[in-house]
Amino acid sequence: MIERLNQDEIDLSLKSLNKESSEYWEIIDSKLYREFIFTNFVSAFGFMTQVAILAEKANHHPEWSNVYNKVKIHLITHDAKGISKLDFELAKEISKLI
Repeated sequence: MIERLNQDEIDLSLKSLNKESSEYWEIIDSKLYREFIFTNFVSAFGFMTQVAILAEKANHHPEWSNVYNKVKIHLITHDAKGISKLDFELAKEISKLI
């Protein structure tokens, strides 16, 4: 079973994740969160398709929503009842798509 990260581990992992990004992931409602804005719906949906493939390969699926050109992603490991290393690994791969 995957372990939930403690607050110090989350803080370090978040700092590491964001050091290579111009847009930042943050913790909102005890979940790893980021909003992505695209030029149009087709671009947003294309991005979601790419994320879906990554998530399926990792067998770790996001909570997300899409309205026109915006995609909001929340990552949490339900089995761990919190944020785990799986969330940060998927967030890193998602960030590479941009």
